[in-house]
Amino acid sequence: MYRLKYDAESDVLLVILSEPGELSHAEEMGDIVVHMGKAGEPLFLEVLNASKNVPLMVTALAKKEVAA
Repeated sequence: MYRLKYDAESDVLLVILSEPGELSHAEEMGDIVVHMGKAGEPLFLEVLNASKNVPLMVTALAKKEVAA
């Protein structure tokens, strides 16, 4: 089960994917930062500029324009 947290001041949406673990590193892909655990599992995502990016993501999903 994942959880969402939004920080309006920094306009960052956190998508928490798993229980807290020991962070190893982060991988940045444009406005999305994936924070990885020691075993290589994603712990949480940061969506930067969320007020702009989240509506674009929802629109793309609704149109099924997601590239795998």
